[in-house]
Formats: sequence, structure tokens, C-alpha cells
Amino acid sequence: MKNVIFKKALFSLLFLLSFIGFSQNLPLSKEAKISVITCGLGNETYSYFGHTAIRVADPANNIDLVYNYGAFDFSTPNFVMKFAKGDLQYFVVVHPFVDFMNEYTYEKRSVFEQELLISQESKQKLFDNLNTTLLSEDRYYTYKFIDKNCTSMVVDIINKTLGGAVITKKGDTDITYRSILFPYFDGHFYDQLGTSIIFGTKVDQLGTKIFLPFELKNSLEKTTFQKHPLVSTSKTLLNFEKETPKSWWNNIYSYLIILAFIVVVHNKVVDKIYLLIVSFVGIFFVIMGFYSFHHELAMNYNVLLFSPLLLLLLLFSILKNKRWTYRFAVLHLIFLIIYTIFLINKAHFFIVLPMIITSGFVLVRVAIRNKKRIPIII
Repeated sequence: MKNVIFKKALFSLLFLLSFIGFSQNLPLSKEAKISVITCGLGNETYSYFGHTAIRVADPANNIDLVYNYGAFDFSTPNFVMKFAKGDLQYFVVVHPFVDFMNEYTYEKRSVFEQELLISQESKQKLFDNLNTTLLSEDRYYTYKFIDKNCTSMVVDIINKTLGGAVITKKGDTDITYRSILFPYFDGHFYDQLGTSIIFGTKVDQLGTKIFLPFELKNSLEKTTFQKHPLVSTSKTLLNFEKETPKSWWNNIYSYLIILAFIVVVHNKVVDKIYLLIVSFVGIFFVIMGFYSFHHELAMNYNVLLFSPLLLLLLLFSILKNKRWTYRFAVLHLIFLIIYTIFLINKAHFFIVLPMIITSGFVLVRVAIRNKKRIPIII
């Protein structure tokens, strides 16, 4: 959710400065303000959902810093495998506020600030907790898409400071995580399609946890603490309109054209290539479900559409075993019916429906080609 290249370049310097400046607990002045920072959405993968951070500003002590829980290091050995498996270590870093703002100005992303209306004692405790975390092994955490990210970590440390579950989710607790996520991919069609089919049953649970930056921002506006609002009215520090990208290929039209071609061309080779690709996607889903620690990827019912067993259908077809080719075609048509019924109330139903229809056409054609003909006696 944050520009990792920028973080990596500044990490060593900023961490050293933070160690020198805050190795001893520094008393905040009465002018000190601590705020939750919410950053707007971007068009890069890391920025689709925005970002959350904490700002500590104390003019009397010449402090204006942003604590950021969204850092990770590209130089980590086996980075891609660790990210896929779900054991990649994220960590907290601190940025000078001016540098933080310069980056978002460059990226043309909005920034909003909500000052915490808490006592001087609570401000000091939160400041100390932030620095203790920054200078200990606790600065590392294992990233989880829903359960542990830059937003949830901010919620956790504020709640820890205030001595309870003060910040909880307000609104949208009666819809699923999948439904909450779906609109964030507007303008990025294949990202929307990819996440729709790779996520399993966990994202179909009701979204009762705060896991996205603007969920936290909206919840803070409705949160009270000790009989008064927890935060001040949101202040806009930067304001940019999000530009929805336009692409000649990354849109629903290219998707429909490709699938329509497969349906209309009515070609055995094209059908086999389509089923081969679908089966490989299914194998990938199964492997990731067992290999990855990301709970969002487990129990993926989308394998009913992307079935690894389609490889057996193709194998029997190559071996010209019409009986078993027909049986596997019928079996997968049954899978499609079950999948369609199960999917009908899900957020991604309509985006996957064209692929369901295409698979149905292809499987029916395979079944017809391999159905044992009944001789007609005249």
C-alpha cells in the first residue's frame, strides 16, 4: 500500500536517525498533536486501497514524523516466494512528514488527517509505544491481507494505548470482504477478475474487521472515547481527483472478445487450448491453497470452474477414449451448474459469468463429439 522503493531507499537513514533521536523516551510538549493519516487511492497495484499511517507533530521539540507500518524489503532472499507463501516480513519505519507529503504530491494522491483528541498522558504513551516498536523486533510483522496490514496495525497500537477495543468497525459489517474489495479495482479489469477467482471462502465472510484505510477513516469519524469524539473533523492536506486509467486491452471488452472468439470459432484445437489453460489455472489455485499461509487463498471453490481434472479430459481426448472423454465433459458440466448456483449471490458473479458460459459451450461441444452414437435401424 505504499511506495516500497521509496521506503527501501530511506530505511537505513531514517531508522538510524530515529534510533539516535528517540533511544530515550522524549517528553512531548503540550503543543504535540498525534493524527491518523489516510492516503488516497492510486493506480499502481500497491496503492489500489490507499494507505494508513500515524503522524506525530510537536513544534516545541522540532518533531514532525510519520510512522509507517507498510514497509518491506525487495532484497529479501526469495522475495517472490515469501510474498506468495505469506511469510514475508513487513516492518514499521519513520519518515519526515515533509518527505512523506512530497511523495504523495508527486503521485497525485490525496492525504487526509484526523487528529486524535486524547489526553497528554495518552499522547505520550502512544508516542512511546510507537518508538518502542520501532526500536525492537516488534517492528516486524507477517503481512496478512485482511488480518494484519498497515491499517490494522495502526488500529492495534492505538487500541493498545487506549486500553481496549476503542476503535471498531462502523458500517458495512453486513456485507462480505469480497463485496467491499470489488469496487477498488475499477479501471483495472484483469486485476479485478484475477482477485475474484483466486480468493476463496474467507473473503466471503462478513467484513467485520477494519482492514482498509478508508474503512478506518470512516470508523474514526463515528468513534467516541470517554464520552467525546476520538478524532477531530477530517482535514484535507492534499486533494487530487483519482484518474481512472484507460487501456485498449485491460477492460471487459477484450475479455468478452476473446471468450466470444472461443465460442464462435467452434474449433477442436481452440477448445483444447482453452481447457488446458483453465486446468493449469486450477492447478495453480490448488497448489497455492496448500502452499500459501494466506487464508484468503484457501478453500477456493472457483476450482469448480478452473478444474485440474480437465487435464484428464484432455488426456482421454488425446488417447481417443471417447467414453471417458464424454464422462469427464458431463462431470464438468455438473460442476459448472453447481458453481453457478453457489456463485449467484457473490460479488463476482457477473464478471465470471462470461467464462462460465464459454466453458459450458466448450464442454457441450466436447460431449457431443464424443457421445456414443445410437445406430438407427431402418
